Amino acid sequence: MLEESKYYFNKAADVLNLPVLGRKILTTPFRMVKVEIVSDADNGQFHHHLGFRVQHDNSRGPMKGGLRYHPSVDADEAEALASLMTWKTAVVNIPYGGAKGGINCDPEQLSEKELHDITRTFVGHIKEVIGPNLDIPAPDMNTNSKIMGWIMDEYSKHYGFSPGVVTGKPLHLFGSDGREEATGRGVTIALEHALKDKDMSWEGLRVAFQGFGNVGSHAAKLMAQNGAKIVAVGDHKGGVSNPEGLDIPALMKYVKENRTVEGFDGGDAFKSDEVLTWDCDVLVPAALGGVLTKENANDVAAKIIVEAANGPTTPEADEIFHKKDVLVIPDILANAGGVTVSYFEWAQNIQQFRWELDRINDELYKTISRAYMSVAKTAKSNNVDFRTAAFVLGIGRVAKATMARTHVSTSRFDEFG
Repeated sequence: MLEESKYYFNKAADVLNLPVLGRKILTTPFRMVKVEIVSDADNGQFHHHLGFRVQHDNSRGPMKGGLRYHPSVDADEAEALASLMTWKTAVVNIPYGGAKGGINCDPEQLSEKELHDITRTFVGHIKEVIGPNLDIPAPDMNTNSKIMGWIMDEYSKHYGFSPGVVTGKPLHLFGSDGREEATGRGVTIALEHALKDKDMSWEGLRVAFQGFGNVGSHAAKLMAQNGAKIVAVGDHKGGVSNPEGLDIPALMKYVKENRTVEGFDGGDAFKSDEVLTWDCDVLVPAALGGVLTKENANDVAAKIIVEAANGPTTPEADEIFHKKDVLVIPDILANAGGVTVSYFEWAQNIQQFRWELDRINDELYKTISRAYMSVAKTAKSNNVDFRTAAFVLGIGRVAKATMARTHVSTSRFDEFG
């Protein structure tokens, strides 16, 4: 993933004619933290894990990004995802930089008490480098609002009442309305604008989803409400399809109880990986990275791909889609709804004033809409694909902010204000 993120960066940097030193400055992380986590196990033994926090850039504001709990978490993954957060926050033009991190643990093998102890130990080790005006973590893979609440509480023990240290908290612990469905809503808003650009409508639109977790399920629900037919959904265990459109509320209820779409009786079963090449108008990869590759890209039938997951498309597949005239709405635009509403939550925490849900959804719509239009304009003016345009826009804004903090002229980046 790190090499892929650098590939996309350099492709956009070529468009911007960034010099070698400028590229080095913009890609080098501000800080990388690796900590040892030793905690008590329920069986009287000890757990041993490693925790990571990569803080990529703070030129445009405090650093922002998720914490994931997964055995694959390492420094390279965190660095790649942190850099993507830098460009993502710049694309949607919110006052943040990028960060990412997590713990190389498997939550499914841990009790809630063990997870609680590991989390608090981790916070104790990184508390000096996070904070409401430094670095604001959020939920990511295998983390949730409950874990964010533990982080807020542990940090506040040392620094006093600090709800703004994390976002994605429970509503009763100063979280925000609309945060749970924010990423899926942002995916839907981005697709809405793409449909307008292609003179397509929601009515009868055939959409396939790879992944039906928080992001995929909420996006599917909103798209179905707009008139689309969710014709296929695949996850880690299996898939279910219905050419007339799946009953998404019923499927969401089933998945909540069974943790998979496999076995849902509202459609026909299929092998999960077949969803990527399903006969559909729109494909939404909403699970793992690296699933669209040079091996399957030519078989993808969709004319629009909306990247709800982080890094689902490899560079080789991206080139194939560009040649096939498939519109790919890149992750740093498509799934930016989550960090946008995280920004709103942080703003509410700083203000100590709660916003109404209508205001949150309205501000989210305006933010994603502006970002989409800016990316579309950049793509047209530079004659590049949407992903390259998004990186050009984000990198340009970060470069302008970086140089504005020095005596270097920013005139060449004025268009990225």
